[in-house]
Amino acid sequence: MPQQPTAQVTAAEISRIAGVTRATVSNWRRRHDDFPEPSGGTESSPLYDLEAARAWLAARGHVSAASPAEELRTMLRLHGRTGSGAAGDSAELLLLVLAAARRSPAELVATADLSDADLTSEAERDRAAVAEAVPGAGAVRFTAKDAPVLRALYACVRESGGQATLGVLAEWELEDSAASGAYRTPGPLADLIAQLLPGTPSSVLDPACGSGSLLAAASRHGARELYGQDVLPVQARRSAVSLMLTAPDATVTVRAEDSLRADAFPHLLADAVLSNPPYGIRDWGHDELAYDPRWAYGVPARAESELAWVQHALAHLVPGGYAVLLLPPATAGRASGRRVRAELVRSGALRAVIALPVGASVPLHVGLQVWVLQRPEPGGAERKSVLFVDTAAETPTTATGRGAATAPTRTRGTGRSASVDWAGVTTRALEAWEAFTADPDPFEGEPGVAHAVGVVDLLDDVVDLTPARLVRASRAEVDPAKLSAEVDATRQDLVKAAKALARTAGHEGWSAAGADAREWRTATASDLSRGGALTLLRPVPDSARTRAHAVSGESGLQGARAVLTGSDIATGSGPTGEPTELYDDTSPVIAVGDVLVRAVASMDGAMARVAGEGDAGALPGPHVHLFRPDPARLDAWFLAGFLGAEENIAGASTGSTVLTVNPGRLRVPLLPLEEQRRYGEAFRHVHELRAEAQWATRLAEETARLLVGGLTGGQLLPSPGDG
Repeated sequence: MPQQPTAQVTAAEISRIAGVTRATVSNWRRRHDDFPEPSGGTESSPLYDLEAARAWLAARGHVSAASPAEELRTMLRLHGRTGSGAAGDSAELLLLVLAAARRSPAELVATADLSDADLTSEAERDRAAVAEAVPGAGAVRFTAKDAPVLRALYACVRESGGQATLGVLAEWELEDSAASGAYRTPGPLADLIAQLLPGTPSSVLDPACGSGSLLAAASRHGARELYGQDVLPVQARRSAVSLMLTAPDATVTVRAEDSLRADAFPHLLADAVLSNPPYGIRDWGHDELAYDPRWAYGVPARAESELAWVQHALAHLVPGGYAVLLLPPATAGRASGRRVRAELVRSGALRAVIALPVGASVPLHVGLQVWVLQRPEPGGAERKSVLFVDTAAETPTTATGRGAATAPTRTRGTGRSASVDWAGVTTRALEAWEAFTADPDPFEGEPGVAHAVGVVDLLDDVVDLTPARLVRASRAEVDPAKLSAEVDATRQDLVKAAKALARTAGHEGWSAAGADAREWRTATASDLSRGGALTLLRPVPDSARTRAHAVSGESGLQGARAVLTGSDIATGSGPTGEPTELYDDTSPVIAVGDVLVRAVASMDGAMARVAGEGDAGALPGPHVHLFRPDPARLDAWFLAGFLGAEENIAGASTGSTVLTVNPGRLRVPLLPLEEQRRYGEAFRHVHELRAEAQWATRLAEETARLLVGGLTGGQLLPSPGDG
């Protein structure tokens, strides 16, 4: 292997390379006289020679536990941006990701053995093959100084896939950018937004495309002409490459510029527009765009940038075309937007407003809304009502049962942090929308969840389009006797769940270790994998060649198996996801006894669990790590308990806003199998305790919701003894 140029690293980077915590590196510095001396930095933040640090670690058996993505992050930081060759230009590296993802696995493996000179030449040839793909890419040559970054990039594409590599590059460029609020739309939300489009639109525009999540979702649902624009060049470039990877058969056109001020597609009329535009931007061009022809429904106020995006979307639609936008809840009720909202309602352009649960997307503390709009057709039918859906109003009912395949949403107003039940949210939204579009006039809706409100009723002094307020009126239609019976059934289930929880909590299967906490030798999951004690499996890396195979429907897995998500692990539910990501016949399938660990660190719910009969046959989600232990060497519940421990997860996680778990860095005590089983039995009991508590909590919240709704809606009366 060619030697990489000498570079300097921090103690934190050494900890990532070794797969240990930062505190461990500090201990090494104090306890080992031969630990490398600082070669730069300051006394409080020293820097160490990278090769010296690696040699010291190798001499003590610490083989690098850094993931390919972490290695690429380190190389990018060490390489720098200016005066260091073409690898300081993210556009050039993005081009390489596209080219590398199109190569065969054998070709990617071969790049690891190339000399620095041969590697840079290979990168030049790859770059030339996709020269026109990324907006703003310049003609820059790679040099020998770029070799460490190029080597890490090819390795990351080979091991983690093109999309993961794109994420590292975008994160790197955004670190030094003044831009903020660049967040990826969650996959389930992007799919919901795309599914709200009736039919199969051929051409789709996203005027604030970011990383391309919504356009990728549109391509999964049949769109073949994808147009995107974003104010951040790095996001535009990332979106272009990402879409070429995920939708190789589509025509992709992405531009980098502010859509409101400098529309890159002024004459485009698309079949559909999908967008998650920036919120709360006051400097969006109010003064300079005061007479813009796009404001057919009224000039948006300075504080109403969201309504400017709404009208921009409508202006780019063919007559009868649909636009679906993700907007903050204030857009539905702010006084400054009343006139524009009134005109959207009066003209029939606004078709539906769907409220999402808190935590559905960034900002996580706000319940966002999905607006569905349609450009009016000349001479088209009059639209007499608007659909309002409150997906956050529902929590699991008594019919689901403990361990069912649906998970709870966060209950409004409780402040409790819970995962979003995307399967339930999607079902409620789509069922209401499809029934409404099929025949709007007789649409009955669902009390407290979905309600069609007449245009005349909406055009009052405030034109408040908040779904929670408008669907509340439909609750009066609930039959008192049916509601009373439902309350009694839910309350009885709650009593049973509380008794079961009390029995489980009464178990006493542990005792104090003594005067001092027990200590033990540990090994990383990577070490255990190399020794054959376990196998670490993951979904197939994202690349154009395998993506094309999966999308084409050739895979027997596509659409045939459920997907177990990180949310399912947190809430204790069964598999609720669908195989909309990259899956084919080589994708791993969950088996009984596998250990499943969430890939995004959070102490909100369980981080790990052992797969049972209900999980067997499902696919691991894109944010789930799958460990398959050898039962003759590792007890599954013992492994799950230690892998999911808070301190272990913290030591193996990296990132700033989102903490990503590196599975290879998780540590496991080295104990005899018989002792593992004793720990495993204790961890299994803890799992049961958490499951019983979650189920009792869901039933308590459901009972309270039904009681409050019935008492305030007039269907229930307080008993005489309550006075």
